[in-house]
Amino acid sequence: MFVCSVIAAVGDHEPRICLAGGSTPKRLYELLSASPLVFDVPWHKVHWFFGDERFVPHSHENSNARMVTEAMFAKVPIGASHQHLVPTNASTPEKAAAAYEAELQKIYGAKELDPKRPLFDLTLLGIGDDGHTASLFPGTAALKESKRWTASVIGAKPEPRITLTYPALNSSRHVAILAAGAGKAAVVKRIQKGDPLPATGIKPSGQLHWFLDKAAAGVS
Repeated sequence: MFVCSVIAAVGDHEPRICLAGGSTPKRLYELLSASPLVFDVPWHKVHWFFGDERFVPHSHENSNARMVTEAMFAKVPIGASHQHLVPTNASTPEKAAAAYEAELQKIYGAKELDPKRPLFDLTLLGIGDDGHTASLFPGTAALKESKRWTASVIGAKPEPRITLTYPALNSSRHVAILAAGAGKAAVVKRIQKGDPLPATGIKPSGQLHWFLDKAAAGVS
């Protein structure tokens, strides 16, 4: 399993993994928290983060935190200090984004990212039919952010969102983009051609990996 291999290769700090929402990553989390893979993860060491979150309570049915908790966190021995949820109990999305950036900087140990020292060991991402990834949607101001690690996204979807920006997402030793289903085949081709879509801006300091099923890859 790729995720386990990345974790095992981290030697100079506790592993940091950034998680994606959505149905495809959910299945991955279920597999990681079940036998036999559950025994390959040093759960007490790994720090888990979120690439984006809806501005809703963590108990809400649309919360990424709730999905990941039900699929993985609740099934394995992870301490609360290693579950870095987006603080959606803040009074505004902007304050939630600022608080999450502060949390990331505390773990990283600096307020500026060093290209030689990635923030994450692994970032998992999905893609939407419109080419968005995390909550970086076409036409939103967050796409232009080059300094801040997080941003609030309002108006792109019915509920406000908090997302990591390109600087944070790309500060990764490995980025894995997951896509499944024939409905993703067209957008996968566009991204891989370099069309100007949000997901095309994912250019990690380390390695970019694609994990596609046959349908998403356009293979019959």
